[in-house]
Amino acid sequence: MVLPISDAYRSRSDNESAIVRRQDPVVYGEPADGALTEHQLRSYQKNGFIFLNEFFAPGEVAGFLREARRLAADPAIAGREEAITEPGSDEVRSIFAAHRLDPLFGRVARDARLVAIAQQILGSEVYVHQSRLNLKPGFVGKDFYWHSDFETWHVEDGMPRMRALSCTVLLTENNELNGPLLLVPGSHLHYISCVGETPDDHYKASLRKQEYGVPDPMSLNLLIERGGIRSMKGAAGSVILFDCNTMHGSNSNISPYPRANLFMVYNSVENRLGPPRHGLKPRPEFVSAREHTAALEPVQTEYASWR
Repeated sequence: MVLPISDAYRSRSDNESAIVRRQDPVVYGEPADGALTEHQLRSYQKNGFIFLNEFFAPGEVAGFLREARRLAADPAIAGREEAITEPGSDEVRSIFAAHRLDPLFGRVARDARLVAIAQQILGSEVYVHQSRLNLKPGFVGKDFYWHSDFETWHVEDGMPRMRALSCTVLLTENNELNGPLLLVPGSHLHYISCVGETPDDHYKASLRKQEYGVPDPMSLNLLIERGGIRSMKGAAGSVILFDCNTMHGSNSNISPYPRANLFMVYNSVENRLGPPRHGLKPRPEFVSAREHTAALEPVQTEYASWR
């Protein structure tokens, strides 16, 4: 897909921020497409997210958590560029490309139920644009400041349109103490154009702490006054699905209770990446898929062998 000459989602090009109405559908499929009910689709359309409580069984998610901890403790993984540490600490913050580094998480990404939901919402076959394990360790797990993923993916990756969604699998309980995901209902219907010129290789700093592509306080206030803030607390095994333009963030974890989540981004095969904006060079494949964009082949997955 080629962007028009006039970019509807221009950002980091002006001296002032702006709020722009969304130019794309939120839900591309229909209830008849199967995976989600009409009520669930309406909720996703209105709020920009849905919560699926205890989607995975306790035994399944326990296996996912063991594998996540194994990867985080593996010196071979820690030495890779995909492993991002916390600011000011050697604790692992994120492990990118989890679905390609680990066979178990590769199967989770292709779980037929998740793929069917992504296909229904996005109205096409899908591929994984990005995946990562987000490990927010107790006491040292830092915050993720407010942002819209699409703003970054559009500017730094060249994602043309808002036709992607994020899928978060809770590997531990996410509660009010350990920095759960915070979402702003309805924020997906407006795009925040941000200020600031993006430096080269911005990802090297932004994966630890993002400073460019973050919304200004006035725009955030307007979004939150209208929609409020929803804390996505829930049991391990639950799944959060949210639109690529939904404003979100999370607080630091100053509790002793670690928070671990598996994060996957499904993008429509009709929305593959173009050139990044402003002449930026493409980010690495582990952050932003350009080569691994074949449509996912769903699998009816049995996770017992990983327990």
